[in-house]
Amino acid sequence: MNLIEFTRHFPNEDACKTHLKSLRERQGIVCNKCGCEHHYWKGLRNGWECKCCGHRTSLTCGTVMHGTKLPLMYWFISIHLLTSTKKTISACELQRQLGHKRYQPVWEMLHKLREAMGKRDSRYTLEGEIELDEGFFTVDYDADAPKHRGRGSEAKSKVLVMAESMNVEYPTRRDVQRQVGHIKMQVIENLRAETIDDVVMDSIEPQSTLITDGSTSYTHFGEMVDEHRSQVIQPREVGKVLPWVHIVISNAKREILDVFHSVSNELMQNYLNEFCYRFNRRYCDKFDRLMVASVEYQNSFMHRVYAKNAA
Repeated sequence: MNLIEFTRHFPNEDACKTHLKSLRERQGIVCNKCGCEHHYWKGLRNGWECKCCGHRTSLTCGTVMHGTKLPLMYWFISIHLLTSTKKTISACELQRQLGHKRYQPVWEMLHKLREAMGKRDSRYTLEGEIELDEGFFTVDYDADAPKHRGRGSEAKSKVLVMAESMNVEYPTRRDVQRQVGHIKMQVIENLRAETIDDVVMDSIEPQSTLITDGSTSYTHFGEMVDEHRSQVIQPREVGKVLPWVHIVISNAKREILDVFHSVSNELMQNYLNEFCYRFNRRYCDKFDRLMVASVEYQNSFMHRVYAKNAA
């Protein structure tokens, strides 16, 4: 959906309410008090009333917009900008575009949507031939605190990256002989085998083939999937053996650096959720899909106060 189509479909607050109402009724309204599925629509109160017990359910109750004080137009515009542009948008830029006085509500709104993206993607697992490797993303840290160097550095967020990858007969690029499918990126606390094993078990189908380097953290993969192809990879050969994992890591790092400049390790997963969500739906109508996800998932993002440079 481009900008002209968006303004034609959602010109005002009433149009947004009507669309949200239709999405919720298509999903089905369930009373939080008695579990009844039959309701009356109360237009003056922007909600439904249970036929059994009279309990009222607001238009945004149980959705990612639950408890919001922002206009629905803000949410619809944010979803459109997150799904229609090639790169993401920062909270500072969105605040300028909306003309809103306060930064904090806009920042929270974006992170609630990113969390909904992550919850939606967590329903799916990868299958087939899958490339797997770690990526190290630069994050904010206390410069005065003692820190380690190398793979255990506090200045780096450790991310496990997985990408469906399959051979193609006629590749479009000489340096990439494989075609990418869906991807997953998960922030991990450490590089221990048991930590990585837990993520792989939740993210990958057992009937898959894993392609990795020779890291000692991957010693149990042979017991978890049908086939594990492991080899020591020279730096100049990484692009041939694990092409898409490193393309994904490079693109994600570049987007975070270009748009946000720096992020905290605490919020890194949210930004990766958005990157993976848009990448996995690059050939789909992302606006409609994110609207459905926003209706199905209530946010659990905690309200916290951050500085304006938190992006």
